[in-house]
Amino acid sequence: MESLIQEFIDYLGHEKGLATNTLESYSRDLRQYYGFLSEDGSLSLENASQATIVAYLMYLRKQGKATATIARRLAALKAFYQFLLKENYVTKDPTDELSSPKLERKLPKVLTVEEVERLLAQPDVRTPSGKRDKAMLELLYATGIRVSELVNLNLTDIDLKEGFVRCVGKGSKERVVPMGEMAISALESYLEEARPKLVSNTREKALFVNHHGSRLTRQGFWKIVKKYAREAQIRKEITPHTLRHSFATHLLENGADIRAVQEMLGHADISTTQIYTHVTKDRLKDVYAKSHPRA
Repeated sequence: MESLIQEFIDYLGHEKGLATNTLESYSRDLRQYYGFLSEDGSLSLENASQATIVAYLMYLRKQGKATATIARRLAALKAFYQFLLKENYVTKDPTDELSSPKLERKLPKVLTVEEVERLLAQPDVRTPSGKRDKAMLELLYATGIRVSELVNLNLTDIDLKEGFVRCVGKGSKERVVPMGEMAISALESYLEEARPKLVSNTREKALFVNHHGSRLTRQGFWKIVKKYAREAQIRKEITPHTLRHSFATHLLENGADIRAVQEMLGHADISTTQIYTHVTKDRLKDVYAKSHPRA
């Protein structure tokens, strides 16, 4: 089964153009399913039935897995079995008539404008790493790009003169997003005064580098954000996408067109972007309740 999983992952990467993080999730989910089958010596890919899949999903539920996690695991199994059926590795698809569990759509956690300003004020711009951190945070909030897109940026992906950043999102889709003066200023300061001190290899293409002079990782960035959130005394739960969510919400609150926000975020479906309209409505209700004398 290990070789079949790898063949499937290669197919998703080469034929479907899925992102590395998605491929890693598929690989991890399928290997866990393989472990479940292996615990019962009589089960295999070929003889797994709908009852086998249901038993696996119930097993995940007993483990305390969230509904969203179970839905993702089932989606991985559906895609895997469709591939196996197409390639004649199995004769039936046991997931065929199973539907995904209904997901509760959680509203994203966002920061207020004042909280964003506190967060962005934390980096010590007297140091090279502080200038880098300031540039990263300003760029994220200015553009709403994903953290994975941020750390994958190369020097050639930004145009400071025109005020644009080019990034490659999910499904290898490329988009160009405008950025504001604050982000441009922070990037100029970082590129002129900080990056040359952090990079030892002049051939390094990465825009943002760590203290070793190589490309910063998602994990490295996540540690940086958590550190500054603590220093800014932000009590809300912070995620790597918090600035992305805040970017979208603040744009819509200030009258931005939802189609334009969809394009900047790189959402394939506008329904994904519409969740931010619910956030803005909830916040308007809060403002009304706190401010209107007869609320």
